[in-house]
Amino acid sequence: MTGYKLVYFNVMGLGEPIRFILSYGGVQFEDVRMTYGSSEWFSMKPTTPFGQLPVLEIDGKVYTQTLPICRYLAKQFNLLGKTDLDTLRIDAIANALHDFRKIVISYYYKEQDPALKAKKKVEVLGQTVPFYLNKLEELAKNNDGYLHGGQLSYADLFFVAISDAINTGYEADITKDKPHLKALKEKVLALPSIKAYVEKRPKLEY
Repeated sequence: MTGYKLVYFNVMGLGEPIRFILSYGGVQFEDVRMTYGSSEWFSMKPTTPFGQLPVLEIDGKVYTQTLPICRYLAKQFNLLGKTDLDTLRIDAIANALHDFRKIVISYYYKEQDPALKAKKKVEVLGQTVPFYLNKLEELAKNNDGYLHGGQLSYADLFFVAISDAINTGYEADITKDKPHLKALKEKVLALPSIKAYVEKRPKLEY
């Protein structure tokens, strides 16, 4: 039986899509949550492949970078579509979601200058977020309630996994007035393995 150990900080962040996919797969995994800035992290940092988290240990061997990890796990759990072209489109959506999250997080959590933050807020909330949400809503509308191919893929899990953190940065529910995205999120959260994970995970803002 394959052994999984995910090491990330005690936030949803880039670890949450991995946690969602592992949970969906129904596998047991060790969910190690470190405190950012702790001595434990500073001691561990030089031992990681690129000085970053998350890292996923598979049978004791360390792998890194969120998107490649998600894609690998998606292949194990049949979340890549039916053809190579399906996989290409699903990967593209996941990459876009990764970019979407990064833009919102950079503005909301990382910008320290009040004037710059206020300026970025207007752009991010007024332009960037609506742009991505409109694109995603259209995908869900045209794919029978999923982001691609009329069936569940890891892109759907990725979207739901990052949605709560984006809600915090957006200061509103991103699925409001987006009925297809709202239905998709509800559908994913109703999956028994995902529901069980969400019920037991720490209550975090991002």
